Amino acid sequence: METIAGPPVCLVTGGNRGIGREVCRRLAARGATVLPTARAPEAGSGLLTLDVTDAPGVVRAAEEVRSRFGRLDVLVNNAAITYDTWQRASTADLDVVREAAETNLYGPWRTVQAFLPLLRASGHGRIVNVSSEAASLTNMGGGTPAYTASKTALNALTRMLAAELRPDRILVNAICPGWVATDMGGPGGRPVADGAAGIVWAALLPDDGPTGGFFRDGRPLPW
Repeated sequence: METIAGPPVCLVTGGNRGIGREVCRRLAARGATVLPTARAPEAGSGLLTLDVTDAPGVVRAAEEVRSRFGRLDVLVNNAAITYDTWQRASTADLDVVREAAETNLYGPWRTVQAFLPLLRASGHGRIVNVSSEAASLTNMGGGTPAYTASKTALNALTRMLAAELRPDRILVNAICPGWVATDMGGPGGRPVADGAAGIVWAALLPDDGPTGGFFRDGRPLPW
């Protein structure tokens, strides 16, 4: 990221565990001011309350960041739910699909809308949407339909925002962390640190970095 006034201010949704927590740790190690968020943080945890499904709560969180910092340099949309391995598209419970979309698509969307004035105030804004290779139309199968459909839509949102916000010098990218050993991913995946690295890369891109892309480990993935 190019030089800005003071350390970059970075907000990470779902920053209390797994990949989100590791992203926060790595950004802090790079000198950033990090604002990890959680839906219902414990008292004294230092986490900012932000439930991406609660529209008024998202607005309140944006107002808190505005009052404390006046800008936001990096927004990492990491919070996600429902890796529905038990479902197939032809028989999926659509209530489960709607619930997944509320967090995985509408959540990042409303969060971007609420924080966009602060990202514009940065002059070097970065939006990182944590996606999945499951959302690649090129290689898509029939499993995890709620998760896959919501992440595919998130990729579409990434492309639209990247095109719209390019004049504001805001870079918007979708990042697949890979199969990571987390509560959602389960055992057997790659280390959390490896999954977080590509997200941090996208968060700290220079001004001439890519926008509107889909990446894992800094390398493009097929849409």
